[in-house]
Amino acid sequence: MPDIVLHHPKGSSVQILLYGATIVSWKSPTNNAPPAERLFVSASAITDGSKPVRGGIPVVFPCFGPPTHREHGSLPQHGFARSSNWSWDHVIKDEKADPSVTLTLEPTPGITALYKRPFHLSFVVTLGEFDLTTELHVKNTSGSIDYPPDYLEFQALFHNYILAPAIDILITPLQNKLYFDKTESTEEGRTTGKIETRAGVDVRKFTDSVYENAGQNYEVTWPGGGVSVKTTNMKDVVVWNPQAEAGSKMGDMEGGGWDKFVCCEPGCVRGFEKVAPGMTWVGKQVLSVIHVARRHQ
Repeated sequence: MPDIVLHHPKGSSVQILLYGATIVSWKSPTNNAPPAERLFVSASAITDGSKPVRGGIPVVFPCFGPPTHREHGSLPQHGFARSSNWSWDHVIKDEKADPSVTLTLEPTPGITALYKRPFHLSFVVTLGEFDLTTELHVKNTSGSIDYPPDYLEFQALFHNYILAPAIDILITPLQNKLYFDKTESTEEGRTTGKIETRAGVDVRKFTDSVYENAGQNYEVTWPGGGVSVKTTNMKDVVVWNPQAEAGSKMGDMEGGGWDKFVCCEPGCVRGFEKVAPGMTWVGKQVLSVIHVARRHQ
């Protein structure tokens, strides 16, 4: 069961697990319809804290995919943030402001056994009537006064599982952007950049594409619906859907689940962000429901 639930006076809601700081539900209205679920969580997802949740919005830190940084060699794929127990910090329930909650994560003995860098993470979730804002604050808590500075180097990403008919979705605007196709069968193929030629990117086949310096604002649309993804300080975006080719091999993916979502994942995953001692990096996204009435406001 979710550990934290926020409700907006206009009817929207969000549910967040302390395990992984994973958002497992976001319900928001559209047009004149009542609030509806906007995120996909697999019916076979494990939610007992024994492994990361398949769906919702997991937080990826400090590495994306298999670790490649020299300091990340002992870490699991996508790092430890999505599989750690976060602490509740505080909730804001001001009648004049949208409800918000802050969760935090610092090194634990289990994390320190795998990762030696000192850090402080804050994950801030703010719920609007039609939108959901997530912010990841990464502070380098090293007390080093050495020169050159003792930088904290990391990757970070919001792994958004957007509930949508996968066969019908299009993601824009990614045309003419450089991307790397991780479904290629060879290392050379996976590391050779391609230029996106499609005006709208679909996921009708197994898709795992990393777009570099992608523009930071995207729309995921399908007949009758859509979600916009607007980001700050998150230069890259990943588009992922396993389809049956890879999805059928996942023990925590429900049968045919790949037909029900697309992952549009903003982050910094090409190269590494660098934060000097005492400084903080902030990555932010705003997910918003798209509907006709709001397009004309």
